[in-house]
Amino acid sequence: MADRLEEYRRKRDARRTPEPVPERTPGAKRSGRGRARFVIQQHHARSLHWDLRLEHEGVLASWAVPRGLPREPGRNHLAVHTEDHPMEYLTFHGEIPAGEYGGGRMTVHDTGTYTSEKWRDDEVIVVLDGKRTKGRYVLFATGGRGRDWMVRRTDPAPAGWTPMPDLVPPMHATAAKRLPKDADAWGYELRWDGVRAMAYVSGGRLRLLSATDEDVTGAYPWLRELAEELAPTETVLDGVLVRIDPAGRVKAPTARDGQFLAVDLLWLEGVTSLDLPYAQRRELLDGLALTGRHWQTPPWFPGVGADALAAAREQGLPGVVAKRLDSPYEPGRRSRHWLSIDTSGS
Repeated sequence: MADRLEEYRRKRDARRTPEPVPERTPGAKRSGRGRARFVIQQHHARSLHWDLRLEHEGVLASWAVPRGLPREPGRNHLAVHTEDHPMEYLTFHGEIPAGEYGGGRMTVHDTGTYTSEKWRDDEVIVVLDGKRTKGRYVLFATGGRGRDWMVRRTDPAPAGWTPMPDLVPPMHATAAKRLPKDADAWGYELRWDGVRAMAYVSGGRLRLLSATDEDVTGAYPWLRELAEELAPTETVLDGVLVRIDPAGRVKAPTARDGQFLAVDLLWLEGVTSLDLPYAQRRELLDGLALTGRHWQTPPWFPGVGADALAAAREQGLPGVVAKRLDSPYEPGRRSRHWLSIDTSGS
């Protein structure tokens, strides 16, 4: 009988990696029919990816999926067929040392069982039933019987799922001379001089568009880590790119340094939030807990415009943006539901 784990062992030194390295392949086999176990691991290696492993004939058949399994039909994601892994890998998580094969942090994203509908050398069809992942998927080879495969979801997306929008033009504030009189009906944000940007985060990757819908992802490489930090969460964020120097002065961001200040959330995990009131969108945004060297969610001040304006003056900022608590997000519009007030105003 061929040793299904020969390649796996050849790539690993049991003295240097915490991964399980059994001496030989177990003799037990499964027919490929009925329910078997699977695991999806999030692997922060040289590049972030997800590893799908399916119990099959005594080992775990494995694919590395750079963008994760598609959660809606009609999308093909690359799936690189890798070496079989031992069954002990179903529960493995930990830090593989740098310099070792697959070096980096590995966590368990999901586990469960699956039903196999077809298992051939060039095509596998399974129905996954996990804690976070459910659905019917087909994995198929695209380059003969080598490493190049794709994975596609073939059943409908979960109820209520909406695809991530390709483009959401930013909403803009209307200039105003003074704070609104019905202060309790508004929330207030500090106004930042910077570059308006929309962040599309999916599969651990970032797509950054300017206020004029230009792709500026490559201009700010320091922000790419935001998508890896959020993974596997997928979202669309509205924000401002700035650079804050050690003295607290706000300057223009550069290719080397800056911060993304997230001020609104427009889509999250398959659900649009454009029609939600501003106050609820801010609650969802705050729930992401965006805190990092190059990104954060600045505070907002419900009902206290005068205090927000005073804080802007103290920090040398140009003003505040007042947003009605009950206002939806109006893509591409300059709306009176948002008001921009200078510190020199009321």
